Amino acid sequence: MYALEKEMKIQRILAFLAALSLAICASAQNSERIVDAVTLLQAGQASKAASILEFLAAANPADDAVWFYLGRAESALGRTDDAVKHITKASELDPKNYWYRSALAALYQRSGETDMVINLYESILRDFPDKTSVSYDLLPLYIKQNRFEDALNALKDVESIVGPTEQLALTRYEILGQMGKTDEAVESLRRFNEEYSSPAVLSTLGDYYSSEYEDSLSLKCYDEALSLQGDYTPALVGASEIYFRKRAYPEFFSMAGRFMRDPASPTRSKSLYLANIVRRTDPKVIKRHQSEFDELVESALQTHPSDSTLLSTAGTYYYSTSREERAGDYFSKASELYPESLSLASSYIQYLWARGEWNKMKEVSKEVFNRSRELAFLDYLTVADYQLKDYDAIIGNNLWLTKNSTDPAVLKRAWSSMGDAYHEKGDEKEAFRAYDKALKIDPQYAPVLNNYAYYLCLKGKKLKKAASMSALTVKAESDNPTYLDTYAWILHLQGKDSEAKPYLKHAMLHGGKESVVLLDHYAEILYALGEYDLAVSYWMEARAKNKDGEIPDLDERVEKRKAAIGR
Repeated sequence: MYALEKEMKIQRILAFLAALSLAICASAQNSERIVDAVTLLQAGQASKAASILEFLAAANPADDAVWFYLGRAESALGRTDDAVKHITKASELDPKNYWYRSALAALYQRSGETDMVINLYESILRDFPDKTSVSYDLLPLYIKQNRFEDALNALKDVESIVGPTEQLALTRYEILGQMGKTDEAVESLRRFNEEYSSPAVLSTLGDYYSSEYEDSLSLKCYDEALSLQGDYTPALVGASEIYFRKRAYPEFFSMAGRFMRDPASPTRSKSLYLANIVRRTDPKVIKRHQSEFDELVESALQTHPSDSTLLSTAGTYYYSTSREERAGDYFSKASELYPESLSLASSYIQYLWARGEWNKMKEVSKEVFNRSRELAFLDYLTVADYQLKDYDAIIGNNLWLTKNSTDPAVLKRAWSSMGDAYHEKGDEKEAFRAYDKALKIDPQYAPVLNNYAYYLCLKGKKLKKAASMSALTVKAESDNPTYLDTYAWILHLQGKDSEAKPYLKHAMLHGGKESVVLLDHYAEILYALGEYDLAVSYWMEARAKNKDGEIPDLDERVEKRKAAIGR
């Protein structure tokens, strides 16, 4: 009996040892497979790593490491919700693991869940008091949520790690300022500067004093900053602003010139500075100090001779000071240096447009359009062609559009433009055919309806059709003087002067008096209604504006009308 019990006991021990051995082997095997998965994950093969880890998680649901790395793999695959779920599982299995919670916080931060991130970091600080580096991450989050007291405490934790720094001092200044504690904010910068001289801190103090119009204190801070770093841009700009405000122009040009000549200062900042100063300065002051302003612009360009932004700014400056040819040199140079820049090409073309250099505008627009196929440059080309009265070229430009665009808005404008060009050539049949195609796309297209109606009425036929089309334009844009004039004139030709008068009277209130044609039409309608004095008055206005002979027979016709009524 005793021997049997002993044998059974030995068998149980052996079975236990065998089971323990299997468990140890299985655990070792699991560990090896986790290592394999992590290796795959680090090699960028997140999908394969996730497959292994999903199998291990199913087999070993209590293994926190498996859940953690599975979450990492899912994060790499963009499956953020699953990643959060499984790293949370790992953290629940091992609540004292700092890395799990830190990784979870990073996931929440990526998805913009700021409250969850803050809660996790705060829990880490509670459970791991030595992990004060978490305060680095908490600081901007507290500021974002306007939790300024918490932000100041986090800032102190960071300072305990790295010591006082310029950036932390400026951050404290900003926080205190947001809290409305301006005096305390300024005092904090003063204290920092007494112990650690800093151009950035001094310039910030200078900016504060400048905003309070304490110019002497402000300049003292800027000067001290520049004594530490002679080319410190914020101090140069701040000091120049004080001198500009005080109209101390020699000192202003001196400071601003140092800024312009500094090769390390950003070119965009210089361009914005120049544009802002010129915009704010009385033109009389610029003229009086033109050579000094020129020197600022040229200094910036000598320092950065190929910068497109500064070249454009120089062009704008010289154009605004009536030196248009010099401006053109800079617009042209910028466009030539950076042919890939459509905005620079556009600026140059607009300069040519303003100057009325139609042949050059046509040349440049055509070259850029052929290279880029951007429709804006075809529009520029067409403008130049209109000015040059090259109607065949206009038709060709728009014919290209009809063959290469499917956009209804583009197509209706193309047919409209072709119609206008054909009309200028005297080919009314093709003009009206083009207008019909535009109206087929958009039956309510007012520019075509207006022109079509006006050209019909000039021929004195199909007045009913013309009136019907013109009425649609007035309904669409009741304050458009051109449309009002067309409709009124058609009514006049139909003998409906009483109906026509209110439309042209309304047009006079909305810019109609700027047009010789509209003034003449109104006078004719008033004359037809027997309102002779008023008619003559409007004809006098029309004659005064007809210096370029827009209406060749105006003077002769008016004299005949006046003679007929004994005036």
